Amino acid sequence: MKASERRTTVAIVDYGSGNLRSVAKAFERMASGHEKGTRIVVTSDPAVVRSASRIVLPGVGAFADCRSGLYGLPGMVEALTDAVHGNGTPFLGICVGMQLMARRGLEHVISEGLGWIDGEVCLIKPAPVANGSALKVPHMGWNRLTMVQSKHPLLQGIEEGAFVYYVHSYLFNVANRSDIVAVSGYGGEIAALVGRENYYGTQFHPEKSQANGLAFIRNFLDWKP
Repeated sequence: MKASERRTTVAIVDYGSGNLRSVAKAFERMASGHEKGTRIVVTSDPAVVRSASRIVLPGVGAFADCRSGLYGLPGMVEALTDAVHGNGTPFLGICVGMQLMARRGLEHVISEGLGWIDGEVCLIKPAPVANGSALKVPHMGWNRLTMVQSKHPLLQGIEEGAFVYYVHSYLFNVANRSDIVAVSGYGGEIAALVGRENYYGTQFHPEKSQANGLAFIRNFLDWKP
């Protein structure tokens, strides 16, 4: 791949899990008004991922199944590690793609994650609300963002209390508070945006979060960690 292509290629990793079409469409929409020549590529090729300028790891379903799909692509985890930790390539995990950044997942079975952010993926167990009724699991629908870290570049133009869209039954219980950028409340705290350096992940779905989600994607395309 030519150097000019490396500067403008966003690789969305296809490992058999995730709503790839809606993610790709949202990124294509924002890329159309971005830097000239920005390409959105859905790929299962580790070489494309390793040389991309930005990487997106979506994910829908059970942690263990997504982990199996990702590790089942020969050379993909190595390519991600080389790109993100070796080359400093900006990385975004979405939903289970974000959860895979954890040390391990506890969904049905214990599964090792990528280990990029210390913590575990656990079942949501919301505390009873004021009237004593229990909140439903999965957590599905719109919820507000509360900023833990102010003025983060990925949240530029997104206001405190902005609504984003969730579909999940498990949450990322992050070990270090410094790795949490934003949260939502659902009978307790849900880590909404986590990460450090050049790698971050959202529990919410930017591609389904309308104007706020598109603003987040635009910020990721502009982001220079």
